[in-house]
Amino acid sequence: MPGFNISELSASLHDSIQKVIICIDKSARISVALVTDDQGRLINTITDGDVRRGILNGISLNEKVSKLLSIKIAIRQEPVSAPDDTDPALYLQIMQLNRVKQLPLVDKEGRVTDIIPLCDVLPPPKLAMQAVVMAGGRGTRLQPLTDTIPKPMLSVGGRPLMEGTIAKLRDAGIERVDISTNYRATDIINHFGDGKDFGIDVNYLHEDSPLGTAGALGLMPPPDKTLLVINGDIITQVDYAAMLAYHNEHSADITVGVRQYGVQVPYGVIECSGPNVCKLTEKPNLTFLINAGIYLLEPSVFAFIEKNKRMDMTDLIQRLLDKGRSVVSFPIIEYWLDIGQPADYAQAQHDAELGKHKRQ
Repeated sequence: MPGFNISELSASLHDSIQKVIICIDKSARISVALVTDDQGRLINTITDGDVRRGILNGISLNEKVSKLLSIKIAIRQEPVSAPDDTDPALYLQIMQLNRVKQLPLVDKEGRVTDIIPLCDVLPPPKLAMQAVVMAGGRGTRLQPLTDTIPKPMLSVGGRPLMEGTIAKLRDAGIERVDISTNYRATDIINHFGDGKDFGIDVNYLHEDSPLGTAGALGLMPPPDKTLLVINGDIITQVDYAAMLAYHNEHSADITVGVRQYGVQVPYGVIECSGPNVCKLTEKPNLTFLINAGIYLLEPSVFAFIEKNKRMDMTDLIQRLLDKGRSVVSFPIIEYWLDIGQPADYAQAQHDAELGKHKRQ
């Protein structure tokens, strides 16, 4: 019997890339969608990395799978698969030889009968990084909810928002997390303590006055490994292992998690060359990459952070860019929600009821 519902992981060439993301999100163990023909035969596979590359190439999530696949084919012509009667002892060898993290098994007609994730045959290593959760803000846009409780401690799905963040960091293999605190710090410290009850080592960076998302890092000694920094008001299912691999692949000083965000202009937009109208587009949908509040920093970045000086992460990034250092973007296609407004908090509660905060 197959370990996955193959139909739930399958998309056609005519489906949208958004459908692919839904397929990928069905299981955190494989992070892949199967592109199949009308007979269910495997055409190719699309991984989360393929989607991220497409976004960075300016492809909209509303475009068809065929356009995204054209980029992938330039890298790998044929999908990596194996007959479904292949000796299981060969799974790891095939995946390592082809540098893939999942292996579709196909029958004699080329239809996928199962998928073997690399993590099932080779346990993933612990992530070589530590983390900081920024939890010192007042959350003024969520008042009066935050008058008596810090925003990261607001209940989502029956537990504090930040408890879900801490659990995801732990489950990713991160062993130590620092929490920056300022507003109602005691509420946070009393809940998490030293982290023993949550299976992770928890420490605190207390800001006597707000220092900003980068300035708070000046309260800690430079780490000896890559540092993950995440805002405490974010709920996400981003793949931290994929983000770290991407960061290392690009030899980045800072990797910035980004999110594709669309804005529909409610009017017809006119493009002109001098007085001449060149083009008229009715209510166009403009797409941007926005800062998702998740970063990876190398220890060398700490040389650019002044102690006890306010500095936001955007200031730090600009300082690095001015110095010609490597800053790269990592598109986040997994579930992501920034709880900045009451409507966002209501959305978080609704999504929690539907189980969207958890990947299977």
